[in-house]
Amino acid sequence: MRIPEGPAAQNTFDWIVRGSVGDRTPRLIEGFVRAQEAGDTATWAALVREYGLSWEMLPDAAHGEVAVWDALHDSGVPQTALMRQLPRPTRLGMLPDIGGRTDEVVAQLTDPARLRAARVHPVNVLVAQRTYASGHSARSGATWAPSRKVTDALDAAFYTAFGAVKPSGKRTLLAVDVSGSMTQSISGMPISAREASAALALVQLATEPSATAVGFTSRYGARTWRESALAPLRISPRQRLDDALRVADAMPFAGTDCTLPMIYATEKRLKIDTFVVYTDNETWAGAIHPHQALAEYRRRSGIDAKLIVVGMTATGFSIADPSDSGMLDVVGFDAAVPSLITEFARGL
Repeated sequence: MRIPEGPAAQNTFDWIVRGSVGDRTPRLIEGFVRAQEAGDTATWAALVREYGLSWEMLPDAAHGEVAVWDALHDSGVPQTALMRQLPRPTRLGMLPDIGGRTDEVVAQLTDPARLRAARVHPVNVLVAQRTYASGHSARSGATWAPSRKVTDALDAAFYTAFGAVKPSGKRTLLAVDVSGSMTQSISGMPISAREASAALALVQLATEPSATAVGFTSRYGARTWRESALAPLRISPRQRLDDALRVADAMPFAGTDCTLPMIYATEKRLKIDTFVVYTDNETWAGAIHPHQALAEYRRRSGIDAKLIVVGMTATGFSIADPSDSGMLDVVGFDAAVPSLITEFARGL
């Protein structure tokens, strides 16, 4: 909605503060008010078409009406809203295997241009796919019988959405925790830390012009889990997510020593702009602290490198030096984290 000016702005203010609608009140507000006052399906559907109302602008009672959702789809449901709201038309029987609005919805979900325009990150699509395929909502308790075609379309959209990712353009070393504890779900979302980290690694390997991935594994002949090392995580951006997960599962795992990526890059003489660690909640430092290892890498390489540590299920940890603007701790995980990582790497 465009921010109104002049009399329209005054009328908008009057509606917000006093609930009054004037001659210059924007049409969208007028349509919203009329929708709240209406009480029948035909009127709601007509208002959607006349004013271009979105589903959020309608009363809860309207959300359970097929005719209203037909009107919303005819007017155009935005890409991210479509992914979030798929259970509703599914429960209403609008997305059968044959007929209904299924082919139209499938075409929109997998449309590369729409995914790019909406800047939909593949991890957002993965969360939507896992939620929809599960057939139930963890938050509301609602259930539905997922459509096979829609489930498959979301799976395809995950890979198509790689083209919507804006890369940081930085030389990136991804260090991934491959331990058994990574199988726990994150932040009430229908994906595990293992799936999220593998998905992010695939995306960054596919979109960053210069990126490589390693896994936290055990040293040869190690006697404790803390005797960890890094080894190449041999996944390709051309692989499917399930294949990447199998590669990670096959690696022997050890502790997540957050100093190792900088030590590894120093020993291998790698030119790295951004170090990214993906783990659940088990982060720690070895003989030296990560900020010391990062400072040493910067000194030896001459690169003002950054370090990002993402503890996807953590409730609290401290790796970053608060006085160092090139270090970032991410505690927990949601769909905004991938963009945060990219923007921090770019220095925004």
